[in-house]
Amino acid sequence: MASQAEAALKRIQTHKGVKGTMVVNSEGIPLRTDMDNSNTLQYATLCRTLSSMASSMVRDIDPENELIILRVKSRKNELIIAPYEDYLLVVIQDSNE
Repeated sequence: MASQAEAALKRIQTHKGVKGTMVVNSEGIPLRTDMDNSNTLQYATLCRTLSSMASSMVRDIDPENELIILRVKSRKNELIIAPYEDYLLVVIQDSNE
């Protein structure tokens, strides 16, 4: 991962309420994470599937459009998923922060 991306990831991790971050490749394999293994694997698989479905929906509605960011908020957590060409950036933060 490029040093610029590393710096951005470290900046995100210092924000108030951030519980975890990860970078996942297009197959759903975590490339970098600061969470435990079981949570990483669960989030990586589910976020990849959710992002893929949301991207397809956006393209079905307008073929010239693309998904930029996906936010899912629950009572406990908020997921921020940013898809790029070959990977996803996933940030999990506390909903109450």
